[in-house]
Amino acid sequence: MEQRNHTVVTEFVLLGLSHSRQVQLVFFVLFLLSYVVIVLGNLLIIVTIKANSCLTSAMYFLLCNLSFIDLCYASVTSPRMLADLLSQRKTISFNGCMAQLFLLHFVGAAEMFLLTVMAYDRYVAICKPLHYMSIMSRPTCCRLVAACWVGGFVHSIVQTILTIRLPFCGPNKIDNYFCDVPPVIRLACTNIYVIELLMVSNSGLISLACFLVLLVSYTVILVTVRLRLRDGKWKALSTCASHITVVTLFFGPCMFIYLRPFSNFSADKSISVIYTVLTPMVNPLIYTLRNKEVKDS
Repeated sequence: MEQRNHTVVTEFVLLGLSHSRQVQLVFFVLFLLSYVVIVLGNLLIIVTIKANSCLTSAMYFLLCNLSFIDLCYASVTSPRMLADLLSQRKTISFNGCMAQLFLLHFVGAAEMFLLTVMAYDRYVAICKPLHYMSIMSRPTCCRLVAACWVGGFVHSIVQTILTIRLPFCGPNKIDNYFCDVPPVIRLACTNIYVIELLMVSNSGLISLACFLVLLVSYTVILVTVRLRLRDGKWKALSTCASHITVVTLFFGPCMFIYLRPFSNFSADKSISVIYTVLTPMVNPLIYTLRNKEVKDS
């Protein structure tokens, strides 16, 4: 049939986190408060760093960019989720779904790369302190941040093209509260074996590679800190501890979702809450509570 060569699904139905109206109202209050904390917390960090002339090192420049990314990342899914929690009919157009999918992977991959850059920044600060200012200069930091965004764009455009070229002719119910590659491609009217392998090689392996780089970086840092504790390196250890907390919260769920092709667990959408809502919310708390300079400012 000719329809097989064309997209006949014009909208998707998002099943959300629960079918119970009472539970949805509870989720609305919780996620609304979470989103307010995300917006205010990350904006406060950005304004504080920009307004304080003492916070000019590479670490604070990267932290400012992380807060901006967290703000964008949460805004891709949270406003739509909040609206759907109060709506009887939770639908999203095909184009809107593809746009959300693109933005989610664009900003999410940029955050992965930025967290890797932040680990490198801490490595240089602790292992090569005398060369820190020259290695992590402002032009270098700007180039690294730009590379994170470019890498995120390339990753996301590949994911989106692979998804948008699939034929969708029904069903159109997505078992999640936002559009993401795994639940969307399972609705395609074709064999998705190759697409799922590409998804693992793209999203899954990128997550795993960044996580392994981070793991090696922080292992080297912790070894170095242990050897230099008598020189007053507890502050550096505290900073690394906050980074490791963020990395665990962000990369753990991502690897669980994207490194498992050909399987779909009901817990996937609950785990998605961790990296779409919880991580952007706790980042400001983790970085401010464990950083004396930011708290003082």
